[in-house]
Amino acid sequence: MSNEFGTSFFRRAALLTLGLHGLLLLRPGAPAVLAQSKPASPREALQAYNQNDPYEKLFLHLDRSLYVGGDVLWFKAYAVEGTRQRPLPLSKVAYVEVLDAAQKPVLQGKIGLKDAAGHGSLQLPASLPTGSYTVRAYTSLMKNFGPDGYFHAPITIINTFAAAARPAADSAAGYDVQFFPEGGNLVAGLTSRVAVKVTDKTGRGVAAEGVWLDRQGQVAARFSTLKYGMGHFDVQPSAAGAPYTAVTRLPGEQTATRQAPVVREQGYVMRVEAPGADKLLVTVTTPGDAPEEVQLLGHARQRIFAAKTATLSGGRTQFVLERASLPEGVLHFTVFNARQQPVCERLVFRRPAAQLAVQPQLDNNRYGPREKVTLTLSTADGAGRPAPADVSVAVYRLDKLPAAPAADIASSLWLTSELRGVVEDPAYYLRLPDSQTEEATDNLMLTQGWRRFAWDKVLAGTGAPAQYLPELNGPFVEARVVHKTTGQPLGGVAAFATVPGTRVRLYNAMSRPDGRVRFELREVYGPQKLVLQADARQDSTARLQLLSPFAAQFAERPVPAVPLLPEQYREALTQRHVEVQSQAAYFGRKLRPFALPLTDSVSFYGKADENYYLDDYTRFGVMEEVMREYVPGVQVRLHKQEHSFLVSDKPNRRLFTENPLVIFDGVPMFNIDRVLKIDPLKVRRLEVMTNLYIHGPLTYSGVVSYTSYKGDLGGVAVGAGALVEDYEGLQWEREFYSPNYTLPEQKASRLLDLRNLLYWNPAVTTTAAGRKLEFFTSDEPGQYQVVVQGLSGTGLAGSSSVTFDVRPQGLAQGK
Repeated sequence: MSNEFGTSFFRRAALLTLGLHGLLLLRPGAPAVLAQSKPASPREALQAYNQNDPYEKLFLHLDRSLYVGGDVLWFKAYAVEGTRQRPLPLSKVAYVEVLDAAQKPVLQGKIGLKDAAGHGSLQLPASLPTGSYTVRAYTSLMKNFGPDGYFHAPITIINTFAAAARPAADSAAGYDVQFFPEGGNLVAGLTSRVAVKVTDKTGRGVAAEGVWLDRQGQVAARFSTLKYGMGHFDVQPSAAGAPYTAVTRLPGEQTATRQAPVVREQGYVMRVEAPGADKLLVTVTTPGDAPEEVQLLGHARQRIFAAKTATLSGGRTQFVLERASLPEGVLHFTVFNARQQPVCERLVFRRPAAQLAVQPQLDNNRYGPREKVTLTLSTADGAGRPAPADVSVAVYRLDKLPAAPAADIASSLWLTSELRGVVEDPAYYLRLPDSQTEEATDNLMLTQGWRRFAWDKVLAGTGAPAQYLPELNGPFVEARVVHKTTGQPLGGVAAFATVPGTRVRLYNAMSRPDGRVRFELREVYGPQKLVLQADARQDSTARLQLLSPFAAQFAERPVPAVPLLPEQYREALTQRHVEVQSQAAYFGRKLRPFALPLTDSVSFYGKADENYYLDDYTRFGVMEEVMREYVPGVQVRLHKQEHSFLVSDKPNRRLFTENPLVIFDGVPMFNIDRVLKIDPLKVRRLEVMTNLYIHGPLTYSGVVSYTSYKGDLGGVAVGAGALVEDYEGLQWEREFYSPNYTLPEQKASRLLDLRNLLYWNPAVTTTAAGRKLEFFTSDEPGQYQVVVQGLSGTGLAGSSSVTFDVRPQGLAQGK
């Protein structure tokens, strides 16, 4: 409970996933980077790196993608290991944030994960301005590899109390035109494929066309964009040096002029083609005729699937791969020269052959107000066999308001989590392939490449970063011990953290040379007070500074557009406004309840050797009298005007010679004179450990623990050097409220039911026989959508949706 670096025991599933090297990497006291000898080849280097690189992903199923101020945002978190996309029961905490357009967090929360899943909610303040926001989520372990690998999903929030700001008019400066040579290089005399991507200031692809002009102003190549503002063309640079000039015609008869990528005199050009359905051809060319050995390394999600060597003949060589032998998902191909330097890189996407087939079936397609809906769910694998899965279900009303596209679990795990930046309509790339989809997918791979590591570090044998460890039991609290005057970090200082309460919990750590300490909190939920302090007996000048557990780095993403809300949306906006306000007015009390989790009530030191409930004894008005009269295991001594406690060391039949650990509601008190000034009438229980107690890196000469009636320190102030902070623990689980209209008197209730979100269930487990769910419609007519997302234990991900209508009474017939 108190170990500075957290527990060293992994769940069996995590051990199988990470292997021995992963365990060594994450052991207590592990260095920030696990060093290793320099590998002999790129393949060996990547294998060694992958063994030390636990790969974790998160996906969040959001109940909707459009909200109004005052709504509750509900979500389900799925944690998977990135290699096989299977549930990964490793991290026990997920960090969820809502970011505004400037990437500033407006809401943050810590969500508990159990068995690779968790769920929570965020109440959206009514004061949030209308705009496009981003929900992002990550674990502590994921922070090692940067924000590009976090889960991101766009949402729209509308403030129905205020008018939306009008966006600025488009201009050529608001468009981004980028060119990406295949493999990374343009080399004089060699034909290269070049991808182009044109987006507006919100990151959405736009239709455009243009030309590349050489230094004489002659057209060297023409291009045009296809799906989502992406396209490609071929060009053969004639000379190295000054780049081409790219002139692009944009919407609205605007023109953008950019410099094209630089042309090199020497280098390598890579080309990937699929001459047939069963082959993949990788061609490498370079100027000159000198023979040279080059290597092709293919890897995907920590697995190496190709490692081939060939010799350039006449400046050219080819690698042929069988497509059936390639793994699914985003594949990375890297070419190395004879000096084992990476010289070209390219991404290829192979669609997963099988996804989780989610089949939601309704008992009807039309319902009346307050009528029961029966939904039957079944899940199957690619062959149609039943595949039990963990799924989440949302049922909400469709309206005309402009909503951001919802994220789906399959495209997130297979595609967007492997790429950098925003991918428009990622589900499009997982649909049944045709020539247009294949070309669009290849353009995407050419323009949005990214990997979780840098080749120079891999080849040098540096190892995977491990600054942030997985939170295996609860959230870490990190702080820095510094000198109170100079602010310089202090190493080797004992530090303590506690959340005062009747449940006595204490965490300790020794500060590292940089002053950092880490405490692993367990079973801490909701808003609390956190007390951090150094051992004043060891160093009275030491102070603690609390560090935020939320990531301070943000992925580069375009500024989303402010939603346009013309007059045509007035009726829909008014309706959403009334829905939220009526919910708060009529069902406010039922929307607020949280399910309090069961927690261990035993103190951190276990069962005490001596236990006193002071109400069972004659009450004294002075604590010193209580200790002398009722507590034989503790002797009170006075020496040089200072009191001390000497606890009996019963196993050795002697007295300890040093003060014990003395705590009040879990907060250490290092001055015994202050302890004796505690009002005994505020103390309910007194416990004593009459033996040597080892607690993490520290050893105590016994423990004396006082507990107040309310866990509030009985009005006693903490020590002068202590830091008291408001602390938000793991989120309490908010209960989703859905009325029951089974009985006639319930259905006849006069309370207006204008729920927009009819049903939310984040914890549904399907079986071979399927799963039946029931809920009731509201008084709000319209079309409703059922969205189901899920993940099987074998890593199959899938989603599906179905719609139904709710009609006013008397019009819901003819089902």
